[in-house]
Amino acid sequence: MTVATPVPASTTPAFDRSSVEAVIQLYFDGLHEGDVAKLGAAFHPTADLRWQDKGELQVLTYQDWLDRVAKRPSAKSQGHSRHDFVVTVDRSDESTAFVKVNCALPPRFFTDYLVLLKLTDGWRIVSKAYRYDVKE
Repeated sequence: MTVATPVPASTTPAFDRSSVEAVIQLYFDGLHEGDVAKLGAAFHPTADLRWQDKGELQVLTYQDWLDRVAKRPSAKSQGHSRHDFVVTVDRSDESTAFVKVNCALPPRFFTDYLVLLKLTDGWRIVSKAYRYDVKE
């Protein structure tokens, strides 16, 4: 069995978790409200969304996804309660984060895997992969 040795705090990279969480909250709010401006602020314009359907990789550009969001009724407008929360935040350094979240657009309940990078304009989601279950 290997036992990890803690890294002294002085050598641990600085990580502003609150900024990552602020982007995730913007993402949650944008999803629930169907607000493409909030989603646009959370995502980098070159981001994409990935999922599998019947074993085949599906890829959607960020802009095509925003167009779909703008055309569908929001969970909020349909009176649905929120089901969003952060499952985990993982980071490899001060500018890279992986965030697993749960959220819902009933009847679909999602697990999203978000990659965030800290760029010159702040933290942005650069990639999203997801899966969902349908619950009636």
